[in-house]
Amino acid sequence: MASVGLIESLLTLNIVDELTNTKGNTRKEAIAQGAANITNGFFGGMGGCAMVAQTLINLNSGSKSRLSGIIAALTILLIILIGGPFIEQIPMAALVGVMMMVAISTFKWVSFGLIKRMPKGDIATLFLVTAIIIVTHNLAVAVLVGVIIAALIFAWDSAVRIRAEEALDEMGHKTYTIIGPLFFGSCSHFTELFSANDDPDVIVINFAHSRIVDMSAIEALKKIVDQYENLGKKVTFNNLNQESWRLLKSSQMFRDF
Repeated sequence: MASVGLIESLLTLNIVDELTNTKGNTRKEAIAQGAANITNGFFGGMGGCAMVAQTLINLNSGSKSRLSGIIAALTILLIILIGGPFIEQIPMAALVGVMMMVAISTFKWVSFGLIKRMPKGDIATLFLVTAIIIVTHNLAVAVLVGVIIAALIFAWDSAVRIRAEEALDEMGHKTYTIIGPLFFGSCSHFTELFSANDDPDVIVINFAHSRIVDMSAIEALKKIVDQYENLGKKVTFNNLNQESWRLLKSSQMFRDF
């Protein structure tokens, strides 16, 4: 419940920032909501969070400051303490109709047109997350699964995009300029970029447009270096950034480091 409430509050804050051209403080929002819900629990109350639909209605009604939220909260408090018997007289069908109109008025129908122009991975993630919400009614699980899927899609896209530009200098040394991050997902593609048997005796791997991310990348480099050294050829690295240099040095897999 805490995860769902925090996610929806931060989502609401993001929407408000876009509509009002302001910048909210997510840290303050999270601390305030957590403190309020903890305090509320000692009085037997129900946890709460910011809600998208109510916030949009508030904004569309002309609210411009935090005072509108305070007034809305006090109004709900009065309804609970005083207006309960009167609210119970309203038919449930009428409340359903009100909520349907709220959904229709706050939904961005232009979103359907954007689906056609979205990447296929984003479309699949969108519908899968929506299906999880419908089946489980758990926003936290849906967001977690969506983030994992999006991360995997990004890793796959980065893996297949790694490439190398080859060049020979006046001394006959061959330089491989790596373009794209070198990590566990791109290691197999990375090793296919080299042709040890056909290359000259000195090879330079230029990391000006790349970086070494994890241990799998270091092992892939070690495999390439060993392959060239077994043929009596030398491999050197060039333009390593500070983090890549640190990873190579701490691995102790290369004699030159």
